[in-house]
Amino acid sequence: MLVNPANITDKKYRKLSIRVSLNGLAFSCSDTLNHTLLSFNEIAFDTSDPSKKIEDRYASAIKQHQALQESYDEIVVLHDNNLSTFVPTALFDEQFLGSYLQYNTKVFETDFFASDEIAPYQMNTVYIPYVNINNFFVDEFGTFTYKHANTILVSKLLDLSKNVDDKKMFVHMNAQHFEIIIVQNQNLLLFNSFDYKTPEDLIYYLLFTAEQLNLNPETLKLEFLGDINEEDAFFKIAYKYIRNVSLFDVSDLQLNNPFSSAEHRKHFILFQS
Repeated sequence: MLVNPANITDKKYRKLSIRVSLNGLAFSCSDTLNHTLLSFNEIAFDTSDPSKKIEDRYASAIKQHQALQESYDEIVVLHDNNLSTFVPTALFDEQFLGSYLQYNTKVFETDFFASDEIAPYQMNTVYIPYVNINNFFVDEFGTFTYKHANTILVSKLLDLSKNVDDKKMFVHMNAQHFEIIIVQNQNLLLFNSFDYKTPEDLIYYLLFTAEQLNLNPETLKLEFLGDINEEDAFFKIAYKYIRNVSLFDVSDLQLNNPFSSAEHRKHFILFQS
């Protein structure tokens, strides 16, 4: 869904980005005239009562945060789940979206499928959005644009890999799953998402992926994004088995806002949307 263009006299030069999941949401407000990030917030849901509808949780969040009640020229909703895949444009057919996902996730005939075009890189993200959340936002905000969070993640990492001939592995850490992305000079070599619980789960998938792509842990360059720091057990176990491990450098992204490096890494997708 696309936002209707606003009359120039009504423009507020404000954009709202909301990253949505079943466990909570994060949102940011940006100034589109000066290209600056103004504010952000993160809300974790109390999921102890499984009978409470997800729409009710979002309604409560909106009532509690004034920024979600204001008017914006543009609203972007980012669906955060691991129900996605990437398809080259040459193999993409919009009429068969479900068939692309059936190899890496369980799909049903009643599922609704969506896709995002990543035109510069000749590929499309195919995914299952949260239809009930979209429907709720239609009632709250009217029209808006929605994308998958991984569309932003992969496209931005490809942008940053321009003229970098070495293969580089990125790992984006979420609460219940992490994504492995391997890029080389604006080519996506691998993308996969894994559920995890322990640091041992993480290193198993990292080393297995490196082996499949013939990447040597002694020379492989790995950078972490998402919710992680150098004192985290997940970072430490990666550093134990892979020589070149670091946190993603966000110094260039901090030039136009006051937020910390840790906040930029954790909310990389939201801030880059």
